[in-house]
Amino acid sequence: MEDKYISIGELNQYIKHIFDENLYLRKVYLRGEISNFKNHTRGHLYFTLKDDTSRISAVMFYSSAIILNFKPEDGMNVLVEGRISCYPTAGTYQIYVDKMEVDGLGALYIEFEKLKEKLSKEGLFSESHKKPIPKIPKRIGVITAPTGAAIKDILSTIKRRFPIAETILFPALVQGRDAAPDIVRQIREADSGKYDLDVLIVGRGGGSIEDLWAFNEESVARAIYEARVPIISAVGHEIDFTIADFVADLRAPTPTGAAEMAVPTVSEINNIIHSLEIRLNEFIGNSLHKNKLRLDNVKNSYILKNPLSLYEVKEQKLDNMIESLTNQITKRLDNYHLELNHIKASFVLKDPMRLFNPQKEQLLFKEKTLYNSIKNIILQSDHQYKMLVNTLKLVNPLGILEKGYSLVTKEDKVMRTTKDLKVDDLIHIRLHEGSIKAQVKEIN
Repeated sequence: MEDKYISIGELNQYIKHIFDENLYLRKVYLRGEISNFKNHTRGHLYFTLKDDTSRISAVMFYSSAIILNFKPEDGMNVLVEGRISCYPTAGTYQIYVDKMEVDGLGALYIEFEKLKEKLSKEGLFSESHKKPIPKIPKRIGVITAPTGAAIKDILSTIKRRFPIAETILFPALVQGRDAAPDIVRQIREADSGKYDLDVLIVGRGGGSIEDLWAFNEESVARAIYEARVPIISAVGHEIDFTIADFVADLRAPTPTGAAEMAVPTVSEINNIIHSLEIRLNEFIGNSLHKNKLRLDNVKNSYILKNPLSLYEVKEQKLDNMIESLTNQITKRLDNYHLELNHIKASFVLKDPMRLFNPQKEQLLFKEKTLYNSIKNIILQSDHQYKMLVNTLKLVNPLGILEKGYSLVTKEDKVMRTTKDLKVDDLIHIRLHEGSIKAQVKEIN
């Protein structure tokens, strides 16, 4: 009998052949969202592309994946180009992706991740840089749109929880191309020190990723990082995260949440005061108890009950010291007495001139030698002095005055030419003997 049955592998190969021969399936362009993403150890990418109604398996081999300029992840919207074929082993059809790029919001997501990674490496997200939020602020700044639900929620929450706090609004654009520069300008204005703020809330209400994008700009992140005033970021809803949230000193899930984090309630203040009161009373009670114990110990001490006992020991110690000092003085005087008797008995005191006889002739010789040396030095010095005086006379600029010349000066400056003088100038004329003050009457 003829065998009319074929194997599954043969069927799948036939189906694969149909797919491969179809011109419409050789190049297909799809838009979809990545899910079930898996990066194989060999570099191949396996994932599912889906939309609101359907899904298709996809594979991108290493030779194509290596040229991607982004890292695919679940939830990313992409545009892919590839061919549809059957995978015979599993009997399923799938798209073999040759090219892939980010679609729409996915591009913003990649930009967000790149900036997030860059700022994180620079330390802008570091906990060590984050400043504590004051528990009881006096003045709160708010940077947001002057209209809308966000500012209303913030102001109403602060007024309800802590009405004595002062609130200052710094109106800013929070959406659109000009939003980021406006937010940066208002952050720097609020942080200028003119307003004496204790805390600053920066944020807006919810919206799409495009609506919130101003808070993902690098300029806004750096302005928040450089601010001296503690900043609470309150952008969008609880599920929304922006770069501003990571840089800020505290992230709030909503604008209302930021207001709640910025100020305490009156009951919280009362609880804090009550807690401090309890701690203060405990501290005072412990201090009094410790001081009472110390006082009891002092009152019951042996010294206070027997004060003379303190001096009995010291009196005995003083007696010992006096006795020791007396013995040392007596011993020292005895030694000095023996030395004195020895000196009295020596020949030096009986005939002191005997000490000088051997040196007498030598002294006379040295005296004569010294006299002659001094005489020669004086003669040489006198001769040298006279030579120096004569030399000095020869080079003395004032010596020429003896010959009838004079020296004219004006304000301590020697006049060498009439160009340095003018009529009515006061001049000083130095003669050989004496000087003259004069006034110029004529210049020739």
